[in-house]
Amino acid sequence: MKAEIIAVGTELLMGEILNSNSRDIARELYNLGIDVYHQSVVGDNLNRVSKELETAFERADLVITTGGLGPTRDDLTKEAAAHFLKREMILDEESIRHLEDFFGSRGLPLNEGNKRQAYFPEGAKIIPNENGTAPACIIEFDEKVLVILPGPPREVIPLMEKYIIPYLEKRTGKVFISDIINISGIGEGHMEEKIMDIIEAQENPTVAPYAKEHGLTLRVTASASTEQETRLLLEPVVKKICDRLGMDVYAIGDTTLEAVVASLLIEQNLSISVAESCSGGLLAGRLINYPGISKVFKEGFITYSNESKINTLGVDSKILSKYGAVSEEVAKQMAKGATDRAKSDVALSITGIAGPDGGTDEKPVGLVYIGLDLLGEVKVMKMDSWGSRDNVRRRAVSQALDMLRRELQMRASK
Repeated sequence: MKAEIIAVGTELLMGEILNSNSRDIARELYNLGIDVYHQSVVGDNLNRVSKELETAFERADLVITTGGLGPTRDDLTKEAAAHFLKREMILDEESIRHLEDFFGSRGLPLNEGNKRQAYFPEGAKIIPNENGTAPACIIEFDEKVLVILPGPPREVIPLMEKYIIPYLEKRTGKVFISDIINISGIGEGHMEEKIMDIIEAQENPTVAPYAKEHGLTLRVTASASTEQETRLLLEPVVKKICDRLGMDVYAIGDTTLEAVVASLLIEQNLSISVAESCSGGLLAGRLINYPGISKVFKEGFITYSNESKINTLGVDSKILSKYGAVSEEVAKQMAKGATDRAKSDVALSITGIAGPDGGTDEKPVGLVYIGLDLLGEVKVMKMDSWGSRDNVRRRAVSQALDMLRRELQMRASK
């Protein structure tokens, strides 16, 4: 099967929005063994979108569009599809009821623009959108398939995973199974070096690396006639990769680093507190993402100023004067102060220079120290980061979580 992806939206052409949908969809199609030879971006214009569909179907059996399903007059993807297919636009009663319930529950009127989201080309199979107001749809014709998706990635990805991928799997006649290998504490380049021979030799299963906001993942996907055959292909490759990467793998499956850390703390009955300077509460926020963290999370301290470090955590003013706030010594005292004040078993501390100003030759922007007090044993990690202020802060938080995760996993293995 040959596929083509069309991203619809003038804002994409103008560079106002990053076109991440085409990348993510292409990766999913690759994992299904579906070839993508062309991608395109077209503005919000009925004739141009219709012409783009015509051109795409001259080359492909499957076309997936994203964008142009909103309530405004320039959202014309479905109308363009109806024009291309020479079909009428039909009101879907279930979609209109969903919209009425959605806006009614919020005390808002259902205006004409929103009602347009309930109209589809005749014969379309409607796909509910649990994360937005614009349903997606699938249209089959002449042994070809048109998939029309909304634009926001937070809507596209769940729709692909829950509806589109299973639909395409059935059309291919094979069973596809993927395992997600979650990786942290190592860069993408170093990770690939360790498993490059596996990546280069891939056929079935395929191995696809992803760099995400909070770390790396490898999606290993196998296909065969039955689930049992697929598992027999998949499992040895997953094991080989995990053996190579060792402690750099923090979990297999759809999970997060903070969920793994929280689970380990709960399993080992260890309470935790955090002391943050440059991260300003991001570390506490990541931990509190985990629904059961209240069992072990005791307190979070945001000690941005030197005075706060002294008064709240008991950091020695002489140590601050001698070594500076961004130092191994202060990171240690922040972690120890957090465990003492909160009476917790574990504490993480973060102090650094997030930028864009404040750096020196001796202590440049991106320098971060992470402290860990685990049952009275205090360790410190030095981290040299790069990029924007936000990137430095986010990387520091991920590194802190990974530092604790490795210690807890080693503790559990003893």
